[in-house]
Formats: sequence, C-alpha cells, structure tokens
Amino acid sequence: MLIDCGESEAADGVIRFLNENSIEKLDYVVATHPHSDHMGGMYKIVDQFEIGEVIVPHLDDSDIPTTRYYEKFLDTCDAGDLSLTEAKLGRTIELGDAEAEIIAPCSPGYDNTNNYSVGLFLTHGENTFIFTGDAESLAEKEMVKSGNLRHADVYKAGHHGSDTSGCEEFLAEITPDYAVISCGEGNSYGHPKKEALKEISRYTDKIYRTDLNGTVTFVSDGRELTVSTEKE
Repeated sequence: MLIDCGESEAADGVIRFLNENSIEKLDYVVATHPHSDHMGGMYKIVDQFEIGEVIVPHLDDSDIPTTRYYEKFLDTCDAGDLSLTEAKLGRTIELGDAEAEIIAPCSPGYDNTNNYSVGLFLTHGENTFIFTGDAESLAEKEMVKSGNLRHADVYKAGHHGSDTSGCEEFLAEITPDYAVISCGEGNSYGHPKKEALKEISRYTDKIYRTDLNGTVTFVSDGRELTVSTEKE
C-alpha cells in the first residue's frame, strides 16, 4: 500500500525507492485528498506500476479539482482501466499479516478540503501506525467521537506539523511513542509549528522531521520497531 507521494518532482524519489525494494505491484494506492503536495505526482506512479485499487475520499462535485495534476491523475487511471474507490469508514484492508482500517473521513462533506483526508490505522502484530493526511482538528475530533482510535506507536503527524492539526483530544487518544513530521526544509508555511511540537512532546520526545532528518524509515517485524534516518 502506498499512501500519498508528494509533488510531481518528489514522486521520482518514491518510484526509485519502490524499484530499489523490487516492488512491481501496489495492491492499494491511497490518495488521501486532492492537494498537490500529497498526490501531485501520483499519475507518474500509477503509470509506472501495476496497481490493484486506487482509494480516494468522496468529494462533493464543487470540491473536485480542475488542476492539471489532478486531471493527469484521472487520465492515467482511465488509461490503465482503473476505477476510483471511495474510502468507506470502517473498512479493513488486509495487507499480508498486517491490516489497515479506514478511520476517516467521518462526514460526507466539509468546507475545508483538508478534512476530507482519508485516515488509516495500520496494525502489524504488536505495532501500530496512524496516518491522517491533512485532517484538521474538526476531523480529528470526529475520529475521537467515532471510537475507532487507540494507541499508535507511530504517528505520522497531521498537516505537516501545522497548528491546525494534532489537537489535544486526538493526541490523548493515540498517545504516540514516535512522531514523524513531513515538511520541507525552510518551507514558507513555517512547519512544524511550535504549538504542534509542544503538544506532541507531551507524549514523546522521539520526534522525527524530514526537514532535519531527511527520509525517515520505520521497519516493523510485528514485535519490534526499528527506525533509520537519512540524516543524523
């Protein structure tokens, strides 16, 4: 399963990583929401690999982008005879001896596209991971209310460490042991925000940032977790 891929130029690195690991087929591709920093290069990946299923959030017609990258994504899926599957809350996807449960979005419509983000809770033996795309506090509180949250060993921090995500109620439910913040070095948004770092640090001091650490890799054997970074 591949969850997002970054901008078009970042997708080349994802393709290289997949090739280096001898991955020829992606059983599932999840585009959490239609923003280019999450799926701008997805058309390249769909074009390069055998794809089983493409999962996207349901979007109101008025929220469907008309941007070039999204049109390329749709055209490439169409050329590969791939239909888009809308994320269904509560669906569990088997991934070998792991499983991923769809925990968001919880509502049919939002004013903010970020809140449409497909959320996934991944369980591999004793190890757990949570991915929430750019879901903001409104969507996070819906996840809390749904009762589908529990402790996550690894939290892929919401919205690049923005102060609009990682709300107190959400973090209190997942109590992460590790956090990974995906943000560009010197990004214009000022991510991660001090407020986000402060909230996450209430639960763990094992916070990895791609702007400082480069690529962050977690490996699970179902019992132990090992982590490595591109930069010290």
